[in-house]
Amino acid sequence: MFSEINPSPGPARRTYRPVTIEKPVSATPAKSVPAEPSKLNNFARSLVDRVFSLLMLLFFLPFFATIAAIILFTERGPVFFAHERIGKDGTTFRCLKFRTMCLDAKYQLEQHLANNPEARAQWEKNQKLDDDPRITCVGEFLRKTSLDELPQFWNVLKGDMAVVGPRPIVADEMPRYGDQLSAYLSVKPGITGLWQVSGRSLTTYDERVALDVEYVQTRSFLKDAVIVLKTIKAVVTLEGAG
Repeated sequence: MFSEINPSPGPARRTYRPVTIEKPVSATPAKSVPAEPSKLNNFARSLVDRVFSLLMLLFFLPFFATIAAIILFTERGPVFFAHERIGKDGTTFRCLKFRTMCLDAKYQLEQHLANNPEARAQWEKNQKLDDDPRITCVGEFLRKTSLDELPQFWNVLKGDMAVVGPRPIVADEMPRYGDQLSAYLSVKPGITGLWQVSGRSLTTYDERVALDVEYVQTRSFLKDAVIVLKTIKAVVTLEGAG
């Protein structure tokens, strides 16, 4: 379903290219991807994203230090978690977060899904769990307040992500986009986006795909500004947190 391109020389980055998909997985009707924005538009968007991210990193520096100290003293182990995600044009990158899960998270998930059919069904449907045994006490607070995602401003500064865009997905989620995948791959994934201000964990995966496609079809600087303002409101009120 997907071709994997390993650039050489060097390790790390892979590029996933969509190939022919016989049946759309998403219930969303297929939409065409807008024409590629001009180089000036892309430059302006990248510049705004990077300047904004630099300011946010400087502003939240005390929070970084506090959160890092809490994780170190209460949970031990690494402060940050870097997970491979799919970026623009199918290129992979290491998406940063404050670590919110226990060190043996993979084992905990496997055991939980093996012993709980309902949890397995929920995971297969939405890639999320209402009662996730992997999440630590500190991690639960960080997730509810979205503070775990602050390190992603570094991803924006590096050029891997945008401030606003579809949420970054893992390779296993690509088939769930069906024939809408080209829309996702046409833009950089974002720290926040239309999905985050439209219910987040209260939505189904198909609804998330539809929201991602809608954003790509209608994105503009004004819409991005509105989404950022709505994100601040959602974070403060814990709207749709889960």
